[in-house]
Amino acid sequence: MHILLVDDEPLARQRLQTLLSDCAAVPGAPPVTMVYEAGTADAARALLAGAPVDLVLLDIHMPGTDGLALARSLRARPRPPAVVFVTANAGHAVTAFELDAIDYLTKPVRLERLVQALQKAARSQPQDGAPDAAMPPQDALVIQERGRTLRVPVAEVLYFKAELKYVTVRTRAASHILDGSLSDLEMRFGARFLRIHRNALVARHAIRALEKHYFDSEDGESWAVRLHGLPELLPVSRRQAAAVREALAG
Repeated sequence: MHILLVDDEPLARQRLQTLLSDCAAVPGAPPVTMVYEAGTADAARALLAGAPVDLVLLDIHMPGTDGLALARSLRARPRPPAVVFVTANAGHAVTAFELDAIDYLTKPVRLERLVQALQKAARSQPQDGAPDAAMPPQDALVIQERGRTLRVPVAEVLYFKAELKYVTVRTRAASHILDGSLSDLEMRFGARFLRIHRNALVARHAIRALEKHYFDSEDGESWAVRLHGLPELLPVSRRQAAAVREALAG
């Protein structure tokens, strides 16, 4: 793996160099072949123009062009390197993951977290015969909850359900709370999801059955959809029942 360190502080780059050397003694750590250094975004661009780089360890706050702007420009490259942000400020985590960062490390960086980031970067690299990094990255939601930042692939989402000012994001493994609106999610991912009710979108690939059901409401008998991997049923409005049948038939 060829790595570029981008940080305006020489001591910070030196510490990362030391940690990368220490990674060689950690079982399962990807081998590091070459480490380059740059103190500014302009220097990083110049180096990237002539050197093969698989991973950029990137500071955010730097004189001139900051790390976020540099990361945005890297996304336009035909085969962009993986990016891991390394910063003293955790406040940019959501923006970082929206830029498809592989990981987000806070200073002082611990060896075990650096190894984890290298492993993620190694897994993200295209294998021989596989589609390369020019393909669009997997769509994902960046969610902040209980003091942590999560990256949830949209392909794992079974349904979105509006709850007051928030949206419940349900995967087979867990439920998450997203600060957003159902309408925005429908605009972004509408081709993959079907609106079954004014407050719910379900993944088309997960729909398994449309069933009659009696919910505790004045409507009495109604319709519900059953999703693969979930025991719960979700109410379907009468006007959307035909759309669910069509999705099942297709």
